[in-house]
Amino acid sequence: MSTPTILFFAGSARKDSMNKKLAVTAAEMAKAHGVNTKFIDLADYPMPLYDGDLEAAEGMPAKAKELYDLMVQADGFVLAAPEYNSSITPLLKNTLDWVSRDGGKLAAYQGKVAGLLAASPGGLGGLRGLVHVRAILGNIGVHVVPAQAAVNGAHEAFNADGTLKNDNHRKMVDGVLAQVAKLATGLKA
Repeated sequence: MSTPTILFFAGSARKDSMNKKLAVTAAEMAKAHGVNTKFIDLADYPMPLYDGDLEAAEGMPAKAKELYDLMVQADGFVLAAPEYNSSITPLLKNTLDWVSRDGGKLAAYQGKVAGLLAASPGGLGGLRGLVHVRAILGNIGVHVVPAQAAVNGAHEAFNADGTLKNDNHRKMVDGVLAQVAKLATGLKA
């Protein structure tokens, strides 16, 4: 049986994004669960706002195609999703939309496994936005694991080396990663 590959990324392109820090530390933590991990930064995949006319005239943008190819090859992904006004970020929604444009097959999503994380300075840690991310992914055929982790007080949650300070935060994140690894491994068998 081959080892599953899980992509880790944040729904933010901001250089010092708390969610990007969370995705990086989660990718490191996930190695203990026997999966191959790869962190990707959506800042490296700029793409225009999805527009059907643009797609018809020019096809899928090169960066969207590049990201699509990475996602098709992966067995799953872990998203660290910032919460914007109790919902999903425009960057993450646009990325999910462009990557879905493969002639209606949804190959980057169908049958894949996903885990959801969020980090926010607020008391709920971005939890409200995860409801929307879960709904979108579930509707396009992704197996979203039941556990999710919301890191509250995220502006103070990370050590200088990027790891999480709080044991409870680490345990929550590790719970998501364990479920992603188990389901991705089982689906590869």
